[in-house]
Amino acid sequence: MLAKDQPHSGAAASNGGAARPPASIDFPTLDGLPPLAGLCTPEQAMAPGLTVAESVQRLKREHYLLRRLAECWLARLTAEPVYELKMAYSLHAHLATEHAGAIRSRVAEMRTPPLGLEEVPHPALERLLDETRSAPDTPALLRAVYQVVLPALIDCMRRHREDTHALADQPTRRLLRFALLELEEALDYGHRAVECLAAAEPAAATDDWLQLLRDCITAAGGIDGTGETSDLAPPRRHSRQPLALEKSPRRDDRFPDPYNMGVHAEQFLNDPGFAERDKVLMMYYKRLREIDVPEMMATILIESPDKPFGFHRDMTRQLWDEARHAMMGEVGFRSLGIDWPRFVMVNFTWSKGLNEQLTARERHAVLYFIEQGLMTRTGKRFEWELGRDSGDRLAELFQDFDWADEVLHARIGRDWYTSGFESQKDAIDYGSECWDKVLINWDQWKAEGLTEHRNWWPDLYREASRLRGETPDPKTLAFSTTYEQTRADLKAIAANA
Repeated sequence: MLAKDQPHSGAAASNGGAARPPASIDFPTLDGLPPLAGLCTPEQAMAPGLTVAESVQRLKREHYLLRRLAECWLARLTAEPVYELKMAYSLHAHLATEHAGAIRSRVAEMRTPPLGLEEVPHPALERLLDETRSAPDTPALLRAVYQVVLPALIDCMRRHREDTHALADQPTRRLLRFALLELEEALDYGHRAVECLAAAEPAAATDDWLQLLRDCITAAGGIDGTGETSDLAPPRRHSRQPLALEKSPRRDDRFPDPYNMGVHAEQFLNDPGFAERDKVLMMYYKRLREIDVPEMMATILIESPDKPFGFHRDMTRQLWDEARHAMMGEVGFRSLGIDWPRFVMVNFTWSKGLNEQLTARERHAVLYFIEQGLMTRTGKRFEWELGRDSGDRLAELFQDFDWADEVLHARIGRDWYTSGFESQKDAIDYGSECWDKVLINWDQWKAEGLTEHRNWWPDLYREASRLRGETPDPKTLAFSTTYEQTRADLKAIAANA
């Protein structure tokens, strides 16, 4: 019998309306099928939940925390020397921004125009994130983010999901579920990072500051604002003088020669005289070298606070993709048994030059120029074909996805960069002009003893040949073209192809 055919009982309410049947009355479904699309039981659905206004209030606070956490990660990415943390900051900033975007879409559905998503929900939350961004060093930042702020946000989202109505507010519960899955993974990484890096610093050195952060949360009535609030935020400490954005990239000891520009990867890859499987070595180097793209893009994002949210969402996604590409290079070398810190000199001269010499708009112009160059026949399709023909199935797979990512990045550039130009050609020409403005101090770096621009290719090739049990080819071993006179792009190569 269908549930609608079940008899109802209960007297009419005193105001003339129908009384709600007792929750204990059973209304079985057809053939015992799960009720309410499996979202909850009828008893749970008859229980009260948050109103639209109450759910939106929590969403707005969660949105604020996610946006500001992404800012904290991005603001520290370039100057963070530890490679693994650069990669983690890239991922976590991307995840936070994606989930902030989902919240923005949900709030727009919930009868609350104007949205007010750019407003600060409470001064104490602003103080909390200002202090976190101004953490004095990496261990303090890790402890602030992964021991205080992110756990508090996750607890807030869990309570929100429990308190809001399982049926009426199912779209909110869904987005919170997905956010929690990824933020809990980020928190797990952060806990392990704290154990690895913050252990060297006595906990007492930051314990009182971490308590100040917790006091900020308390003063705000909790992350969700459901507790008792205070009009006064705890006093500033590290944020009394906000931490300046450090745009000069830093690297750890596995990057011993970061000024080295002694091996021109693009020339080698596009020379038909070299074998594809040897070119894979140079392609893995190019992927690993992409660590400098997040280092540059992070500064664009931090210096563009007034850009629309869509700009930040798409650019943070691209930043994460570039970090993924760097890790593909790392994994590629590992798959071949090559100790990349020993044999490959990954430089930071591109991100250093752009960050220190160009404006945010000019840096974006150079990025767009390069992305468009990768859409040519000497670009990503060529690299995928190279991977395919090399016999290295991992290289083929990585280049397949790398190519797909770059198509997306070209679209992002068209959406957010070219709109300020009369034509795409003007946009591309401006990017090339901006790159020409960057001075590469080849001779000065050498004179100052920062690098010898050592040709590290022969050692890498010899090691790969040794691992393959082969004798190095003399011509391949002799490759020695540098970046002394040419830029690291495909402009000249494409013109001569």
